[in-house]
Amino acid sequence: MTAPSPRLIRFHKPYGVLSQFTPEGRWRGLKEFIDLPGVHAAGRLDADSEGLLLLTSDGPLQARIADPRHKMEKTYWVQVEGICTDEALAQLRNGVVLNDGPTLPARARRLDPPPQLPPREPPIRERKNIPTDWIELAIREGRNRQVRRMTAAVGLPTLRLIRVAIGPFVLDGLAAGTWEALEVPPVLDAPVPRPPRPGGSGGAPGSRPAGPRRPYSPRSAGHRPDASDPAPARRTPPPGRRRP
Repeated sequence: MTAPSPRLIRFHKPYGVLSQFTPEGRWRGLKEFIDLPGVHAAGRLDADSEGLLLLTSDGPLQARIADPRHKMEKTYWVQVEGICTDEALAQLRNGVVLNDGPTLPARARRLDPPPQLPPREPPIRERKNIPTDWIELAIREGRNRQVRRMTAAVGLPTLRLIRVAIGPFVLDGLAAGTWEALEVPPVLDAPVPRPPRPGGSGGAPGSRPAGPRRPYSPRSAGHRPDASDPAPARRTPPPGRRRP
């Protein structure tokens, strides 16, 4: 009998690998590295990016990790073309304007000294006369290629992008192309509170919103009249009008 897949694993995704099991074109798929039935990526990491990818066999847990509404912070190490200035860091921290709107404030700092990492395969394209720098950037949104667009918006094109953390989960100590089973923290197993309904009073789900109530009447309560009920009062027409 096949052992069940772990509920949660961390994987160090190399460059050139998609966040799906099926390869496409020149990009490889996860099935080259992970042979576990029923697990799926919780979120995505672009094929030309590297680093931490979480996979799970639990649907609600997958949504809890991947959905930006749950505000799970994602941290990246970014090698950029040019020197990162205090002004550029301040712009990233305050939020920059992209073509799909302004970003939320982020955590940003310069990595000095640069992280000691093995070279990427294939190597990045560096220009001899232009220096490079490293930034740590932490965001809580999930827009398409957001980190690359943010650094470009402050004049620092991204050359290499590595995700090093998702919430409490870190990449540290995991070799490229390998995976490891993880324990699910209790906070991720807790029920997600439902947002209040529009116009509601913030009470329990299904509770009646605050506001004036309709007066009680037997008909509105579903009561069927019988012989013991008083006859309804007859309406008198205004003066000058005759009954038809």
